[in-house]
Amino acid sequence: MSSLLTVLWMRNNANVTCSFKASWLLVVVLLTCVPSRAELLKDVVYARVEGVALTMDVSLPEGNGPFPAAILVHGGGFVAGDKQQYIIYLFKPLADANFVWFSINYRLAPKYKFPAATDDVEHAVRFVRKNAKKYKVDLSRISLIGESAGGHLVSYVGARNRPEARVAAVVSMYGIHDFVSRAVKMGGQPSEAQSDFLGVDRTDASTVSILVKASPVTYVTKEMPPFLLIHGEHDQEVPYDQSVEMCEEMTRVGARCELITVDAGHGMDTWEPHPELHWYKQALVDWLRKTLQ
Repeated sequence: MSSLLTVLWMRNNANVTCSFKASWLLVVVLLTCVPSRAELLKDVVYARVEGVALTMDVSLPEGNGPFPAAILVHGGGFVAGDKQQYIIYLFKPLADANFVWFSINYRLAPKYKFPAATDDVEHAVRFVRKNAKKYKVDLSRISLIGESAGGHLVSYVGARNRPEARVAAVVSMYGIHDFVSRAVKMGGQPSEAQSDFLGVDRTDASTVSILVKASPVTYVTKEMPPFLLIHGEHDQEVPYDQSVEMCEEMTRVGARCELITVDAGHGMDTWEPHPELHWYKQALVDWLRKTLQ
C-alpha cells in the first residue's frame, strides 16, 4: 500500500482499532517517503546598479537550517540568458540535497561590458552573506556555481577572493579561464561575444592587458577557495584545455582543484538528452557535500 493510500485508509477507517505502535509506524513511513518540498521565491532584488534592478530566484528547503547554499550563474555567451535558462538542470539536484539555491540575473553585454557582470556576481554574494539568517544560509558553506559564461564569472570572483565576496567553494562548468590563450587558439582574435563582453575586437599590445585582467587564471593563489571544474572533452566552443590549464595552475601554487571530464561537447543543454551523462549532477553534489563539511 502506498503512503498516500495508507493515509486515506486511516482517514476513512477511523473506527478500526489498531495499536499505537502500528499507527506510529505508518506515520514514520509516510514522513520518510514524501519528498521534501522547497519554497520558491521569484524576482528577489539583490542589488540596484545604475538604475538596474538585479534579481534572483531563491529556493528554500523545508526546515530551520542553516543549510549550505549555492549561488547559480547562467551562461549565454555574456550577451544572453537569464536566471531560468541553461543552469536549470541543477535546480532539482541541489534542492533534493537540501541546498538553498539562488539563481541570479546579471547585466549583459554589449550594453554592459566587463567588469559589470563580475561586479554583479559579487553583489549577489554580498547579498546572500548579509541576508544569511533570513534565507536560512550557513555562512561557512556558501558556494558559487556557473556554466559557460557563468563559469568564467564564478571563476573570476572565486579566484579574486575578495573578503566581502568570499565563498567556500566554486564549481565552474566549461568556462573561459584565460582569454589570451583562448584568442591565440582562435587565430589571435576574440570571439564576437567575447569582444562584446570585453570591449575589444583584436588581440595586440594595446588590448592584451584587458584580456589578462579579465582572465581568472591571473588571480590564482594558494588562498583561493577549492574549485571543481566540469568540462566536456569534445567542447568546440570553450576548449577543454581551458579547465585543464586552470586546474594545473591552481595545483602548482597549492590551491585545491578537481577536474571532472564529461565525454561530450559544450553545455548541459546538449548533455541533458543523454541519460548516460547525467552522473555529473550527482558528482557535483557529492563534491559540494565533501568540500563544505
